[in-house]
Amino acid sequence: MLEQEARERIIVALDCDRTRALELAGKLSGHATWLKVGMTLFYAEGPDIVREFRKLGFKVFLDLKFHDIPHQVRGAARSAALAGADLLSVHGLGSGAMLAACREGAEEAAEQLGARPKLVAITVLTSMDQEALAQIGIDAPVAEEAARLASLAKVNGIDGIVCSPQEAHAMRQLLGEDALIVTPGVRPAGATLGDQSRVATPAAALEAGASHLVIGRPITSADDPVEAYEAIVSELVPLAL
Repeated sequence: MLEQEARERIIVALDCDRTRALELAGKLSGHATWLKVGMTLFYAEGPDIVREFRKLGFKVFLDLKFHDIPHQVRGAARSAALAGADLLSVHGLGSGAMLAACREGAEEAAEQLGARPKLVAITVLTSMDQEALAQIGIDAPVAEEAARLASLAKVNGIDGIVCSPQEAHAMRQLLGEDALIVTPGVRPAGATLGDQSRVATPAAALEAGASHLVIGRPITSADDPVEAYEAIVSELVPLAL
C-alpha cells in the first residue's frame, strides 16, 4: 500500500470542543487527510466547523447519524452536503424510505455543488454487543442484523455502511468491491478499548475488508497525536492493495 493510500484510509475523529479540534487539526495538517465531525463538535459549532476544516485542506466525515422522518432526513442531508461534508452517515434502522430520502437530499445539494457527498448507513453501533441488542428488542445475532441493514441501505441508494471490524469481511462479500465500509472500533495494539465492544487493530480491519478506519482517542489523546497517527500509517503501508 502506498503511503498516501494509507492516509486516505484513516479518518481522525475529533470528538471534542472547537479549541481542541482546531489545535489537533493544526498539528495533523500535512499528515491526515480525513477528519470526523460528530455530534459533540457539530452541535456546539454547527456547519461552520465543517467549512473551517475544508479550508484547512481536510476532507470531512460529518457523522450525525440522521434518524428521523424521511422529510427531515432529506433536508438534513441537503444542508449537511451544502456545508461541505464529503461523507455523511444515516441510521439504517430508519427504514428504506428514510434512506432513500437521504440520498435524494444529497442529490439536491449536488445540483448546486456539482457532486454529492458519499453516504454510509449505520448498522450496529460498535459500542453494542448481543446483550445491548436484546435490550432494544432485536434478537438476531449482531452479524445478521448488520447484514440486514446493509442490504436495506444498498437497495435504497446508500454508498456503503458503518460496521465494526468484526463484520467487515462479511459486509465486503455482501456489498461488493465498490462499497464504502467504514469501521469505528479500531484500536492499535495496546490501546485501551474505551466504550467500544467489537474492535480490531488497523491492519486487521483493512485486511477484513474495511475501506476507511475511524480512529479517535488513540490519536487525539496521545501525548504526540502526529506520532500516533504516523505509527498507524506505518502499520498500514505494508499491506497489499
